[in-house]
Parts: sequence; structure tokens; C-alpha cells
Amino acid sequence: MIIYKANKIKGRITIPGDKSISHRAIMLASISKGKSSITGFLRGEDCLSTIDCFRGLGIEIFDEGEEIIVEGKGLYGLQEPKDILNAGNSGTTMRLLSGILVGQNFLSIITGDASLRSRPMARIANPLREMGAQIDGRRNGELAPLTVRGGKLQGISYTLPVPSAQVKSAVLLAGLYADGTTTVIESVESRDHTEKMVQAFGGKLKKEGKKITIETGELYGQRVEVPGDISSAAFFLVAASAMENSHLVIEKVGLNPTRTGIIDVLRSMGADIKIENERISGGEEVGDLIVRGKKLTGTTIEQDMIPRLIDEIPVIAVAAALAEGKTIITGAEELKHKESDRILAVVEELNKLGVEIKELPDGMVINGPAKIKGGRVESYGDHRIAMALAIAGLFSEEPVEVQNSECIAVSFPDFEETLKKIVL
Repeated sequence: MIIYKANKIKGRITIPGDKSISHRAIMLASISKGKSSITGFLRGEDCLSTIDCFRGLGIEIFDEGEEIIVEGKGLYGLQEPKDILNAGNSGTTMRLLSGILVGQNFLSIITGDASLRSRPMARIANPLREMGAQIDGRRNGELAPLTVRGGKLQGISYTLPVPSAQVKSAVLLAGLYADGTTTVIESVESRDHTEKMVQAFGGKLKKEGKKITIETGELYGQRVEVPGDISSAAFFLVAASAMENSHLVIEKVGLNPTRTGIIDVLRSMGADIKIENERISGGEEVGDLIVRGKKLTGTTIEQDMIPRLIDEIPVIAVAAALAEGKTIITGAEELKHKESDRILAVVEELNKLGVEIKELPDGMVINGPAKIKGGRVESYGDHRIAMALAIAGLFSEEPVEVQNSECIAVSFPDFEETLKKIVL
């Protein structure tokens, strides 16, 4: 992908459905009784991997264009897969699916691409083993492929060692199959889509502060409307916020408070972002974002904010490069364990473009404003790195060529076309 300097951002767009919610909708619909209908589903490669895995487990899933229809078979209706389940590049698929498979009375093997096979899995394997699950993998369950032999589970009380929606969700989903009550305690609240959706499907889940409890009980098919993904909107929010004279409307964006850290951070940098048409849909907050471009200033982002914007940090680094003054990001060590080491990737590639940026053990320091120069940069096969570098290209004196940009299809297949609509 080759990106050229833009004069301003202007227009009205919608963005693909929320990736996190799309994954969970397929999973919960599959283990519910009866038919579910999902509109706004993200047809990115990661979410399609979730569909493929559940088809491999005997669930009928039909893509009708406007909606995805899932013929749910209840908690114990999954069938032993005849082949290895492939989660592709999707950590959400592998980790959450493991929480469901440990409750089944059969053997499953889950693998993924080279990137996913290098990502840490002991963080889910250990609490699931505490519940009685049998999980094996390379390096004692640290790495995929994972072999999961389901069986009798016992509810546990588990305090998350690090904030992680994926680990929390894996334990809660296993709790649907466990004897007694399963409790998850988190020190810092992470995204809560699993909790909201389990409740929407009729699950016995309660949330009291940072303590979440779940008990076994049937789920029932629902209609799910997936809002636009704020993590995908973030790229356009940064572009329009940092480019003077821009005016952009992004419609129907999910505004779950556990996900809106990107809005808070950009506002702290001086961005002009307003929310209109706020409403609740399927238990999730939704609204339209109106952005007007102006000069930004540096900010400080610390650990307590990180779970609300972990996926947006690559593009926040771009905003910081364009802002006046210093931006410091700390408490983000989890970035090292994503599709790439995102701290290293952001620092290396923005340095190539002339940004003064320094790596920290758990984050980065960026001095702005940078005079971004063109050149060839590498995506590391990571969709969020590729899109963040594309946004940097809009502010570059010379074209920016993003290598291996096809990885963007993981979460935003129409990214380039959407960008072209609003760049003047």
C-alpha cells in the first residue's frame, strides 16, 4: 500500500463491525439453544476463523448477506471435530474457544498461523487447568497448537495477574460448564463484551465492581446487532483530529466505556471530538463521532488507562508524533505479546519516518511535532501496525510504502477504500 500526503480529511463513513463483539456473538450463538441472527458482523479474517472453527464443531452457520444465521445446539451440542481447528491469526478465537472446549466431553486440537503459535497461551491454560481441564501444548501449554480434552470442571475464584479480556472471558465461558460458581476478579477493568453478551443470551452472570461471577445455565438464541468497531475507527479519529480544517463523521460506533480510552486520550491532547445520536443496542452503547481537526499537544498515558486502549496504541503513537511536545506511554508491556511486538514495531518504523521516538520496557516516549518523511516501512504482518503507518503517510512529505499490508484484511478488509473516500 502506498499512501500520499493529504490536505484534509472530510466526509461521512461507517466502519466494519466490532471485532470483539463479532467473535463473541458467533461463540455464544453456537452454544445457545435455537436460532440467532447477527447483523453488522465483521467479515474480517479473524472473525471468519471463528466461524470456521464452530462449523468444524458441527454448528450450522449461514451467511445471508445482511445477517449471519447460527443454528445453536445448546451448551453440550458441539460435536468432536474430525480435523484440527484452525484459529488463523486470531488470539481471541483460540483463547475464548479453549474456554468452551474444556467443558465438552471430547478431544480437540487448535492451531493457528506462525504468529499465533508464538503468542503466550499459558495465561489461559493455567486457570483452566485449575478448573480441572486437560490442556497440553508446546512448552507445557505455553504455545499452540493446544490439545484440549474436555471433562468435568469445578468452579474457581481467579484473580487475573494482568488485565486481559481474553483470559477473563476464557475462564467465564468455562464457568458455564463448571460445578458451582466461577468468580473472576480483575484489578483493572478490561473490555466487558463477554459479560454483557452472556447476560443478553440469558446466562447467570453477575458483576459487582471488579468481581464477576457466573454459574452454569442454558443460553438462548438472540438477535445481535454488532456496532462499528472503535478500534477500527481509531485510525480515522487520529487522522481527522490531527489534520487542521478536517471534518469527519463516523457513524454507528460502539462506545462501550471499557473501549473508549482512545477518545479520552485524543481529547486530552486537545482533539475536538463530539458524540451524537447516543443509544443502547444489544446492551452496548452506540453513537456517531464528529471530529474537527486542530493542533494537538502531547500527553501522558499510564497503566490504569491501558486496558481501555491497548489496541489503539500504535495509532496513538502516530498522533503523538504529530502533536506539540512530549507524549509518554507506560504500563503497556502487554503490547509485546500481540500479533507482533508492537512496542518494537512502532518504534522501529516511526523512526524510519523521522519521528523522535524511544522504546521503554513497557511503552515509549515520543517527541513531537515530527516532520514525517516518506519511505518504505514494514507491517510485521500486524494489521494495526500497517494501518497506523498508513495514517502516518497522510502527513508525510513523500509517499509512505507499507510492506505486507494485506494483513489489514484481518480486521478491516475495506480500509484502503474507506480512506480514499475521505482524503482530499
